[in-house]
Amino acid sequence: MPALPGMAQHPRARRAPALLAATALAASVLVTESAAQAIPTAQAASAANAEVVVGAEPLVLVEDGATATVTLSVQAADGGTLAEPVAVDWRTGSGTATADADYDAGSGTVEFAAGTPSGTERTIEIRTRESASGETAETVPVSLESQDAVVSADPTVVVRAHDLPYLDGRLSTEERVADLMSRMTLAEKAGQMTQAERGSVAGDPEVITELGLGSVLSGGGSTPADNTPEGWADAIDGLQTRALATRLQIPLIYGVDSVHGHGNLDGATILPHNIGLGATRDPLLVARAERMVATETRATGIPWTFAPCLCVVRDDRWGRTYESFGEHPALASVLGAAAVVGFQGKHLDSNQSVLATAKHFVADGDTAYDTGEGDYTVDQGVTEQSREHVEAVDLPPYVAALAVGVGSVMPSFSSIDWTDDGLGNPVKMHANGELINGWLKEDHGFDGFVISDWQGIHQIPPLAADSPTTGQIVTSVNAGVDMFMEPSQFERFHTRLVAAAQDGAVTEERIDDAVSRILTAKFELGLFEEPFADRSRAGDIGSPEHRAIARKAVAKSQVLLKNAGGALPLDDDASIYVAGRNADDLGNQAGGWTGTWQGFSGDVTEGTTILEGIQAAADDVTFSEDASAPTDGADVGVVVVGETPYAEGFGDVGGPEWAWDPADGGVPREEKSMALQPGDVEVVEKVCAEIETCVVLVVSGRPQVLTEQLGAIDALVASWLPGTEGDGVADVLFGERQFTGKLPVSWPRSADDPVVNVGDEDYDPLFPFGWGLSTGGRTSPLDEHRLELQEAVLDPADGVPPEAAKAIARSDVADLQGHKTRARNILTALDR
Repeated sequence: MPALPGMAQHPRARRAPALLAATALAASVLVTESAAQAIPTAQAASAANAEVVVGAEPLVLVEDGATATVTLSVQAADGGTLAEPVAVDWRTGSGTATADADYDAGSGTVEFAAGTPSGTERTIEIRTRESASGETAETVPVSLESQDAVVSADPTVVVRAHDLPYLDGRLSTEERVADLMSRMTLAEKAGQMTQAERGSVAGDPEVITELGLGSVLSGGGSTPADNTPEGWADAIDGLQTRALATRLQIPLIYGVDSVHGHGNLDGATILPHNIGLGATRDPLLVARAERMVATETRATGIPWTFAPCLCVVRDDRWGRTYESFGEHPALASVLGAAAVVGFQGKHLDSNQSVLATAKHFVADGDTAYDTGEGDYTVDQGVTEQSREHVEAVDLPPYVAALAVGVGSVMPSFSSIDWTDDGLGNPVKMHANGELINGWLKEDHGFDGFVISDWQGIHQIPPLAADSPTTGQIVTSVNAGVDMFMEPSQFERFHTRLVAAAQDGAVTEERIDDAVSRILTAKFELGLFEEPFADRSRAGDIGSPEHRAIARKAVAKSQVLLKNAGGALPLDDDASIYVAGRNADDLGNQAGGWTGTWQGFSGDVTEGTTILEGIQAAADDVTFSEDASAPTDGADVGVVVVGETPYAEGFGDVGGPEWAWDPADGGVPREEKSMALQPGDVEVVEKVCAEIETCVVLVVSGRPQVLTEQLGAIDALVASWLPGTEGDGVADVLFGERQFTGKLPVSWPRSADDPVVNVGDEDYDPLFPFGWGLSTGGRTSPLDEHRLELQEAVLDPADGVPPEAAKAIARSDVADLQGHKTRARNILTALDR
């Protein structure tokens, strides 16, 4: 479980450490508030003076012409029975519905006799009158008064909108959108363009109704107090009810970062991060895995994910490297499109589908080192490239995602500074009309909607203390952004957007374009027909069937870099000595975006560690995390090392160190590096020196340089960040499945010179893009040729020579592009 349920730990935009500490403190207060939501405000304020509280559900939805049932409940302070009788007077008030025309006005008294158990409910019935023609929603407030108890809140009956064209499912989506748009005010349209964070509205949900908010999200680590599937569905349904209290009853679209599973949800199935999926080279498996994620996400009431990341990572020092499928656009294109298909399926209104988001548009993986925002070194930096380069490297995955109908796109925090006209005039992507309006919408016909990143427009110059400023809003709206992720400043955004439109700084046409795109997605998701959570698949969350999918993905993601003397697969009868800090740490193997934004070490959720997978496969297993236990008698040493969790910005090599998760206790995490941490090196060297056969697994979000240790290692495996199913690693270690993974990024020789990508003129990695040995099984003729060549060229202590590395990488790119004959010819030429 997250250490702080309800904590919104997702400050995507850079913050100074002092401000982050303040944010964490404020968030800890929010947890207390979230946990207290079940206790009405009036009760909490009057607990010292009152023994009895009468509560009512705040909103009751009713169909036109039906009878609304308003439920009252009584709560004794001690949870026992009422010592005295309690009478509650009620009467209908004056709302937007007309008394004795739209409903029967009424009044009366509800009584709870002495001795009534705490929690007892009574009901009030209010009959509505069927209208002769279509109407928007109308409200009937009900006032409650009692001399015997504290009344926590007055309920409101909402008579549903009915018999209007936009509610008619027989009409086309285009017709429904046009009818709804014709009925909306400017303020209502601005509301649809506004997204708030869960933690900012949970304590004051009425603001959803007041502003007509179009969307709410949960940032990393932001969960309801009850972090279960039912708790999520209840919380989101409660917010949805507030949206349905508006006159047009436009439902919310709720979003979350299910980037490798529904990572905020305790007990969800967590996949390998994208870099591991990139190693599988299996688009069908990726689509199936994301279908599983979509099912688990939608079962909690969430129809929208901010995934997949289509970045093409060009500098592995970037803290988001693991969110990329790989360093070449062909790989990111194939698997990115597969992920979109998995998320969205054939029908968006299915309970196994969620709207996908292609992010971060564009070139966020191609920013120059030391151009990062604030203290970051790479993240949110500046892409200093030509238009030709960006078109060839960074944009192809978006072409592929658009081809399969991705529903939303998220701009990057980063900037573009074209070298074509000289460096020095970078443009923030949230302000880049050339690429959003131009390339995306006009040139490539994107008909979905563009959602900003977390307070992304706040970074548009000129910066200001009261962001989002009118200037920032106008610039971004006019550049083509349609919905704005304003977690805490949503009211300011809404007010200033309306004013800007009234002043003519944003045209009515641009507003209508944005809103029509958002409404189209809501209609296609089926939210107007069923706005509330479909909980029928909640039992699938974390199920054996779903974990089996993730386990297969883990096994196929493992890349065998070296296997001297046939060290792998292991014999399950062997005496196995397991060491290393990542062997038995679920949080470390899941990485960032698990439990909280940055993730954390330890029991972050439910799952199987790599050690537990090994113990299930073999009988004689000794574990010593620091290798301090005697190694005598062991046949094989398995050392599991690598990185500890991080996410964007704080994962940058040379960047700031995170210290604000509850598990951190204010202590900064280890400095991020492309080299193994010194403690990991010590464990590797000790075990490999003392045990005849030494296997090293690197659990990390990017390559870790271990060139100096390579000669002493018999088998080396890139395990990436496997997620919750560590037994998938054991499957390939013991030969239950064969190693088939290929490197999605080039593995550098030196941490001092880590930037190496396929196609570089001086390409000389330790292991090239596309490298991956096997332990047997069926292979294609092309793979058979590649495997034979790899065995022949690998130097046990010095990796792969440059000429062979270039050929293997180029061949893999040709294969990804569908040119198998060319791929084979490249390898054949090397044979000569």
